[in-house]
Amino acid sequence: MNHPLRVGQDGPAITLTDADVADTDRRRGQGESVVPVAAGEQLTERQALQALLLPSANNVAAVLARWDAGSVNRFVARMNATARSLEMTRTRYTDPSGYDDATVSTAADQVRIVDRAMGLAVFASIVATPSATLPVAGTVHNTNALLGRNGFVGVKTGSTDAAGGCFAFRAIRLIGGKRTTITGVVLGQPGDNQVAGGLAAADAMVDRIAGHRLRQVRGVPELPPPPLAPGIAP
Repeated sequence: MNHPLRVGQDGPAITLTDADVADTDRRRGQGESVVPVAAGEQLTERQALQALLLPSANNVAAVLARWDAGSVNRFVARMNATARSLEMTRTRYTDPSGYDDATVSTAADQVRIVDRAMGLAVFASIVATPSATLPVAGTVHNTNALLGRNGFVGVKTGSTDAAGGCFAFRAIRLIGGKRTTITGVVLGQPGDNQVAGGLAAADAMVDRIAGHRLRQVRGVPELPPPPLAPGIAP
C-alpha cells in the first residue's frame, strides 16, 4: 500500500459511501465474507486493516483498494507487480480479496508474501489480535482459532468453494532449546468446515515439523513421515 502505518498510528480516516454499502449487500448476497458498514461511517486505516485481516471482510478489501490506488483495477495491478518482484511465478491476482476464482496461487508462492508481510510490525500486530471494535460492525473476531495456542502468532485463514480451506500461518516453538519460527501455507482443505480443515492441517504440520527437528536434535532415528494432507506444501 501507499499508506504505510507505524506501530501506534491509526492512519487517515476512510469515509464509506452509499456505493460501498451497495457493494457490501451484493457481496453478502453471493456468500462472501463481509462486515456491516453504513454510508458516512469512518474507518481509520488501522480499523479497515483489522476488518480485512480478522474477520476476512471482502467488502473492506475493495474499499481499501480504491482508497489506496484510486481504483480496484489499479490496486490489483500493483498486487501483481509485487508478486512478480517477489518471484511468485505461479500467482495471478484478479481481485483484492482472493474471492474471485480467477485469482490463483500456490502454497510456496504465498509463503513468500507471508514472510514479507510478517516483517511489517503493524501487520504482524494486527494478525496477532484476537478481536477489534469497529464503528458499525461492533466487535469482530479473528478467524484464526489457533491464535495464542501451540505457538501460533498468525496469520490468515481463507476459504472458497474453488480453493477449499486455506491458512497462511506462523508459529514459534522452542525446539531443542532454540526459539524456532515455522512459516507455512495450507491450501485446498476439504470438508463442511473448510476453515477448520485448514487450521487442523496447519496445526498437524507444525507438530510434525517440530517433532522432526526435535528427533534430529536428540539423535533419535527418524520414523517414516505420514503422508501430507491434500494441499499442504512442506
